Amino acid sequence: MTEQIHPSVNVLGAELAPCASDPVTGFFRNGCCDTGPQDTGGHTVCAVMTADFLRFSKASGNDLSTPRPEYGFAGLKPGDRWCLCAARFLEAYEAGQAPRVNLDATHRRALEIVGLDILRERSLALS
Repeated sequence: MTEQIHPSVNVLGAELAPCASDPVTGFFRNGCCDTGPQDTGGHTVCAVMTADFLRFSKASGNDLSTPRPEYGFAGLKPGDRWCLCAARFLEAYEAGQAPRVNLDATHRRALEIVGLDILRERSLALS
């Protein structure tokens, strides 16, 4: 079975750049925030992890920092880049805990949930 992927276009309308290869991120574990119909969580926002965001995410029920070897997941640490669910990013933004994002590596489907103005505000280019 071939997995269907939406066109790899970022929020700026250009080709989607890779997000991270160490650890390998993305719903399809291809290093990009590609998405498709199977990705019901919408893992489309390429974000740089911070200690504050990882604590927020864990407290909100999505522990990204604890290793889960049974899933081949080493756990994330500050500085790692990861494809976040757009809704989780927006939740963190509204709580004042949103990490920085790489606009070049954030899939345009994120715009269905998060406004471009918010993504630009949290852009790495501004840090």
